[in-house]
Amino acid sequence: MEDNGIRSARELNKHQVKQLRALGNHLNPLIIIGKSNLTETSIRQADETLENRELIKCSVLNGSDLTARDAAAELSEKLGASVVQVIGNRFVIYRESHRDDIERIKLIR
Repeated sequence: MEDNGIRSARELNKHQVKQLRALGNHLNPLIIIGKSNLTETSIRQADETLENRELIKCSVLNGSDLTARDAAAELSEKLGASVVQVIGNRFVIYRESHRDDIERIKLIR
């Protein structure tokens, strides 16, 4: 994360969202949000996972006070990510990585 803790989310056009939705369709949830909602640990884990993968799927368990839409909005705001898709209790978020040693997602224009 940057020093101020805030990154700006990249604006995605409809073609890029469609591309990322297709890529996220086959992902398994890597971040599980449970009854303790979004903790600092889960936010830090999501930040590290986004740096490594750029696109992650998250799941919200029934015991959580948050809906998937609320969790996606809160997590993407804190991490400077873009919400790609919310379906049921799962959501997909994207953030371009700053690392050079990973294979990046090449977004269409």
